[in-house]
Amino acid sequence: MRGLKNKIVVITGGLGDLGYATGVRMAEEGCKVVLLDIHPDNDNRAAAIGAYFWPVDISNELVAEAACATVEKEVGPAHILINTAARFIFKGIEATAEEWREVNAVNIGGTSLMAKYIVPQIKKNGGGSIINFSSVSGFIGQSNFATYNATKFAIRGLTKCWAQDLAPFNIRVNTLCPGYIYTKAFVDSCEKLNLNIDAENERASAMHLLNRQGRPEEVAAAAAFLASDDASFITGSDLIVDGGYLAK
Repeated sequence: MRGLKNKIVVITGGLGDLGYATGVRMAEEGCKVVLLDIHPDNDNRAAAIGAYFWPVDISNELVAEAACATVEKEVGPAHILINTAARFIFKGIEATAEEWREVNAVNIGGTSLMAKYIVPQIKKNGGGSIINFSSVSGFIGQSNFATYNATKFAIRGLTKCWAQDLAPFNIRVNTLCPGYIYTKAFVDSCEKLNLNIDAENERASAMHLLNRQGRPEEVAAAAAFLASDDASFITGSDLIVDGGYLAK
C-alpha cells in the first residue's frame, strides 16, 4: 500500500486476533507499530513483529491520556489510529445498568478517548487516518445482541461526525465493518452462550455468500488499505468486509 512506510500506527485491542493481525500487516507495510491492550503481553507477541507494547485500559481517561503521551515521547507523534478494542457483552432487554456501563465504557468511551488524545498528534503530522472497528452488527438487529449492536451502531455515528470535524485537518475517519471472523472472540462468545463451536461455525459460515467465516488477515488487509494513501479520497465511510453477509 502507498504511503505507509515509517508511519506510526497505534492499535487498540492490539493483542486480540483482529488487532494483532492488523499489527502484523502494518509492520509488513513498513509502519512503526504500537500495540495497546488491557491484557499483558506475556508471550512477547509485540516484540515478535518488532512492535511497541503498553498495557492500557482505554476506558480510563487518565490511563489513556498517559499512554498516548508515552507513545509520542517514546515513538513519536502518531499518524494513524486503529481502534479495534471491544468489550463483548451479549444481552437483550435484561441487560443490567452495570453491563451497559461496561460495554459503553470500552466500545464507545474508550474509542472516543483514544481519538481525543491521538488526534493532536496526527495534527502535528499534517494529517492521517483513524479507523474505527464497527461490525455488520452495526447495521442490523440480532436477537440478544442489543448491548453489543448498540455500540457498533454508535461507532458508525461517531465516525461520520468525526469525519466532518477532522476533514479540515486532513484527517480521514472511516469504519471497518467485519462480518463473522473466526477468532478467539468468536469461540469465547460461543462458550458464553453455551453453543457448540463447530456447529456454530457451520451455521455462521452459511450466513455468508462465500459460505465461510472470514480470516483476521483479510480484515487486516482492509485496515491497511484505509490507512494508506490508496484510500486518500475516502472518509466518513463504512468499509464492509463480510463475505456477502449483509447482501444475503
